[in-house]
Amino acid sequence: MSSTFRPGTAAEPTSEVELTLSCRGLQGKDLLSKSDPMCVTYIQPVGESRWVEYHRTEVAYNTHEPDFASKLQMSYRFEEQQLLKFEVYDIDSSSSNLEDHDILGVAACSLGQIISNRKVQLPLSQRGLGTKHQQGCVIIIAEELVALKDEVVVQFSGTKLDKMRFFGKPDPFLVFHKSLESGDYVVVHKTEVLKSTLNPRWQKFSIPVRTLCNGDYDRNIKVACYDWNSNGNHSLIGEFFITLRQLSEGHAVFQCVHPEKVKKNSSYTHSGEISCNLFEVQRMHTFMDYIKGGTQLHCSIGIDFTGSNGNPASPQSLHYISSVPNAYERAIQAVGDIIQDYDSDKLFPVLGFGARLPPDGTVSHEFFVNMNPTNPYCREVIGVLEAYRNCIRQVQLYGPTNFSPIINHVARFANTYGDGSSYFILLILTDGVISDMPQTIQAIVSASALPMSIIIVGIGCADFSAMQVLDADTVALKSGGVHAVRDIVQFVPFNRFASEGDPHMAGQRLAREVLAEIPTQFTSYMKANNIVPRPPQETVAALPPDPNLILTAM
Repeated sequence: MSSTFRPGTAAEPTSEVELTLSCRGLQGKDLLSKSDPMCVTYIQPVGESRWVEYHRTEVAYNTHEPDFASKLQMSYRFEEQQLLKFEVYDIDSSSSNLEDHDILGVAACSLGQIISNRKVQLPLSQRGLGTKHQQGCVIIIAEELVALKDEVVVQFSGTKLDKMRFFGKPDPFLVFHKSLESGDYVVVHKTEVLKSTLNPRWQKFSIPVRTLCNGDYDRNIKVACYDWNSNGNHSLIGEFFITLRQLSEGHAVFQCVHPEKVKKNSSYTHSGEISCNLFEVQRMHTFMDYIKGGTQLHCSIGIDFTGSNGNPASPQSLHYISSVPNAYERAIQAVGDIIQDYDSDKLFPVLGFGARLPPDGTVSHEFFVNMNPTNPYCREVIGVLEAYRNCIRQVQLYGPTNFSPIINHVARFANTYGDGSSYFILLILTDGVISDMPQTIQAIVSASALPMSIIIVGIGCADFSAMQVLDADTVALKSGGVHAVRDIVQFVPFNRFASEGDPHMAGQRLAREVLAEIPTQFTSYMKANNIVPRPPQETVAALPPDPNLILTAM
């Protein structure tokens, strides 16, 4: 019986589906090599005409026929027309800003079309040129996922692999394929490439059971071993088939067989052996599991008080205070309203940077906005807004725009909580280009190992391209040769929502976008540090009535 079936209750008719993306026949933009494609998926919210980015695959290097391992998971609703758009880019640099890369083609369809056919092939067209200028195709395969929270941890090694070249040993790697009910095999994981060895031992990796075999321990998994080639045409060493049932029962050694060699040579046996040296099944813990166990979210707010915001006495200033909330106030309200629901004491430390402070005009990049040198906390969002308005009247906007002091400030607190009891979110509201970019990148790389996330909201119309570098969705940040442990930054320009006719809806959409990555960043920290949730707390919280909700409901 399905774990979601509850007699006597009601449920929303949704299914969790997984989309696998591939491309064929991409047209290259590089003269001397093949493209490095990445596919970006957008959704169109119901009743709206705008597209919102939903998912990015990994970059597949030096190929015009990528099979992306990164899966797209989303809820399918029969009663809605869920429109999807797919854009394929040739990634040319470490920038996460899509405008810095060549677009190879675009396609669109509805999720219902994919679900009804299970597998669709869409022609890629050049943006704005119509379907006559086709640039290859994108292939989408859909499969419904079972509700399962287990993941497997596995580690493989090889013995006496075939020597694939006359000079030198192979550079082997493994590719894992899930079998679908349609009979197709789709890529779900690739190991790292090990250089020049006949006896490789790959690093262990973890993968959700539902991604690997949709929770079916008897479903075939195809494993192919390749010899890596720099031109992207990797040579097959051999392949074999496994099931999770076999691995769980201790079957650990598999012969790696090349199907073409079997046909051509009757004396051929195999091209080496692949062994499973580690197999464990673990429970995947969700963001909700940790929150139920009492983990607290602590939100600090950093506000840009640099002179580029404009004279606050002028209505053109981004810091102009009037009866109509300015962009800073709207962003604080929208994000703070959600964060404070997870913070038991509802106290927000609020830091300012880039201002000259009373009494002598000393420039500070790390001061308390409530102007209390011993207590930076503001009670609830209303307290934050009150402190912000009072601060504007007491300081002189100045500069430059330095992020690293407040990032390091919050990181010092996060560094004392490595047990999973607390997680820190820093919301930075800024209007301009960072002046201390090297120091900021170094601060973020250091903070990436801590229980901490950073949200940057760009206020105004400045060039925020540098912020996209910090939002390292495509390539990990690096400082002094050290890579960030995980992606902890999310950047969103406020102007994307400022034109909304309904300020309340604009705030909701802003909050939804800036907070979208927090659960994933949160769980990635817990998993990397082997922190499991505490047992659910059985306390009953007495919540006061929310006057805004009461008015809305009337």
